[in-house]
Amino acid sequence: MPAACVVGLQWGDEAKGKLVDLLAPDHDCVVRYQGGANAGHTVVCGSEVYKLHHVPSGILHAQVQNFITPGVVIEPTTLISELTRLEERGIDPRRNLTISERAHLVMPWHLLEDELMNRLVVHGENIGTTLRGIGPCYRDKVGRNFAMRTVDLLASDLRERIASIVEAKKKLLNGMGGEELQRKLCADEIFEMAQAWSQQLAPLIGDTTNRLLDELDAGKRLLMEGAQGSLLDIDHGTFPFVTSSNSSGVGISSGSGVPAKWLKRVIGVAKAYSTRVGGGPFPTELSCDVGQKIRDLGHEYGTTTGRPRRCGWFDAVAVRYTARLGGVDSLALMMMDVLAHFEEINVCVAYEIDGQRTNQFPCEASALRRAIPIYETHRGWQQDVTGARHMDDLPELAHRYLARVSELVGVPIGVVSVGPDREQTIFTDRKKLTTLVA
Repeated sequence: MPAACVVGLQWGDEAKGKLVDLLAPDHDCVVRYQGGANAGHTVVCGSEVYKLHHVPSGILHAQVQNFITPGVVIEPTTLISELTRLEERGIDPRRNLTISERAHLVMPWHLLEDELMNRLVVHGENIGTTLRGIGPCYRDKVGRNFAMRTVDLLASDLRERIASIVEAKKKLLNGMGGEELQRKLCADEIFEMAQAWSQQLAPLIGDTTNRLLDELDAGKRLLMEGAQGSLLDIDHGTFPFVTSSNSSGVGISSGSGVPAKWLKRVIGVAKAYSTRVGGGPFPTELSCDVGQKIRDLGHEYGTTTGRPRRCGWFDAVAVRYTARLGGVDSLALMMMDVLAHFEEINVCVAYEIDGQRTNQFPCEASALRRAIPIYETHRGWQQDVTGARHMDDLPELAHRYLARVSELVGVPIGVVSVGPDREQTIFTDRKKLTTLVA
C-alpha cells in the first residue's frame, strides 16, 4: 500500500497535528520523520487539548503504531515528560510507540551551545532559535565526532563517551566566550541523567527503518507527519532563517528511511492567512491592528515557546512554491473561521522586487526582504462558520476565496478547517479523500 504525507507549506504552525490526528485512523502507522522538540503539534478533542512535541500525532489512537525515525533529534527529558503527561491523562503511549535507535540525542551541552549562539545576530537580525539545542545537535550529527544516538544510551562505555565529549565541549564553549556556560557541564551528572533516560526509554528503542519497510511489504498504510513548515527547510527555505532539517516534503525519505517510490499522496497544510515565529523576512506581515486582530482571533502564540506569532495575509507566491516543491496533491486550508471577522481580505498574488514584478519565490533572504506584496482584495464573508460541517454550509464568498486560493496555488482544496476541534473539519469529497490516503 502507498504512504501518504502531511506537510506544512508555510513557516510552521499550520495545524498539521489536527489533520494527522484526523487521518490516523485510516492508517496503520504514523511516522514522525524530522525536527525535534521545537515542533508543537496541537490536537483538540472536545474539551481535551493535547500539545505534542516529539510524540507523533497518531498517539491518541491505540490501534495505530507510531514511529520516531532517524531524522528526528530527541531531547530525552522533554520526551519522557511528554510520555508521562499522556499517561496521567489515561493514554498509554508506550504500547504503540517505537523510537529509532538511530535518532540523535539533544544533550545538555547542545542547550548551552544554543544559548551562546543565540547571542549572535545575522545581518542585524537574530535567527530566532527556540533554544532547545536543535541546531547544535544537528550540527554534531553531521560533524559525527561528538554525536550521540539513542542506541548509545544502551552502550557499555556510556560514561567514558560522555566524559570525553564534555571535556571537548568545555573547551569549545570557553573558546567562544562562554566561560560561565562551560562551568555548568558536569560529566558525572550528565551520565546519571543518561542512565535515568535509558531506564525510561530503552523498551521503546528499536530499528524503525527495517520495521517500516516490513510494514510496507506487508501492505500496511503509512502516514508521514512533517514538522515545522516547508519555508523553514534547511535547503529550500528562507535561509539562514530556517530550521536545521529538511522540513519540506523532500525530507521524508532521508528522515524515515522509506523510499520515495512508496509515497503516493502528499497533503499540504496551510493557514488561510500567514504566520511566522522568530526572525526572517515576511513579505505579507501586518505590523498593525489588523495583524494583532488575526493574532488574537487565531490565538497565534507558539505551542512550544508561547511566543506571539507574526501575522499577515495569505502569500500565494510562497505557498505555490512549497506546494510544487513537495509535490502536493491536495491542499488543506486551515483557520478559515478567523477570516470570517474581516470585511476585506487580501491575498498576495505576486511580489515587486527592485521594481520588477515576479511570481517566483526568491532564494535570498535579502531579496525576499525587499519584496513588496502585490495584493488582490476579496470581500470577506463576515459570517460565523465554526458550525459548518459540509461545504454547502459555507457562504458563497468563502467558496470564492477557497477557489481563488486553489487556483493561485495550483492544487485542489481537499480539507477546510473552521475551528480547532476534530469536528470542525470539512472534507470536500470524503470518497476522494479515502482514495487519496489509502
